[in-house]
Amino acid sequence: MCACLIALWACAPPLAAQEAARTFKAPGAHPTTELLVRSTTDIGILGPTLNAFVEAHPELALRYEQWGSNALYSIARAACRGEGQAADVVFSSGVHQMVDLVNRDCASPYVSPLTSALPKDRRWRDEVWGITQEAAVIIYNKALVPAADAPRTRFAFLDLMRRASARYQGKIATYDIETSGLGYLFAFMDSQQATTFGGLLEGFSRVDAVATCCSAEIIKRVESGQYLIAYNVLGSYVESVPHANLGVIYPEDYTLFLSRALMIPKQAAHKQAAALLLDFLLSAQGQRSLARSNLVQQVDAEDTPLPESAKRFISIDPTLLVAMDRQRRALFVQKWRATFMADTSVP
Repeated sequence: MCACLIALWACAPPLAAQEAARTFKAPGAHPTTELLVRSTTDIGILGPTLNAFVEAHPELALRYEQWGSNALYSIARAACRGEGQAADVVFSSGVHQMVDLVNRDCASPYVSPLTSALPKDRRWRDEVWGITQEAAVIIYNKALVPAADAPRTRFAFLDLMRRASARYQGKIATYDIETSGLGYLFAFMDSQQATTFGGLLEGFSRVDAVATCCSAEIIKRVESGQYLIAYNVLGSYVESVPHANLGVIYPEDYTLFLSRALMIPKQAAHKQAAALLLDFLLSAQGQRSLARSNLVQQVDAEDTPLPESAKRFISIDPTLLVAMDRQRRALFVQKWRATFMADTSVP
């Protein structure tokens, strides 16, 4: 069994390379320091907030590199071992991976009034901090999915996949947990919280659901009708740009909320400048800017019937280390592989 698990881990798909990069500096400024930020957040979504930061600190330029969560975790671990250039800031949706990096003594401590004001479930050891508030939602194509089919709860979703499996054959999608650290985290949290998780896997198998890459791709394909419904998609990405043809559901049984985690690596060359960025993101100005990009989602009774009791916030704490256990992950991935057909249309 052990050899099989090791083989399963070793056969995981290769990590993606850096996805995009951009340098930010204030107009007309002559920065004396360039801050290296590595993040999973789409440049187009986070860009306005980064522009606001360099305008507030014209002495700083910001080199922003966008990575997939698994690749970002890998390069951050390598830098922690002294292999390659360390970033000044690492900012990731793979929160379990960030907790693991802190646990491996890869982060620098920092304390300020703004970090101290964070709720306890959004900071750990004064070395990693939760910056955003983003929901995991169900999306569907409003033109092709009858309103009666739109699942408001996981129980309704299960029922839909049982009674209308032919209509939705190959038309339901979610993240591939092997290539997406975020997808793995959402699926793992579902397995811990939901009595429906086994039923979901059974339903996904029944309709030949697709496990695929990337929020933007999933959203695009649901809007085009290639997929009809997608599960556990980041609501912030859905709502960051208009999508007239998409319906968005905050599951009423429970909705997971993610807070992207930020750390300042121990090997960072510009720790003071990194702390300035951290405090800016936590400041009132920074939070307003993130909210305008829907990275801080305010879900209230006017927008959705979701009650407070249905909100499940993913705590940034050592309990997430369970999700990083090698053997547990291998078994979880093995079960996942048995459920999903591969989507090879995304490189």
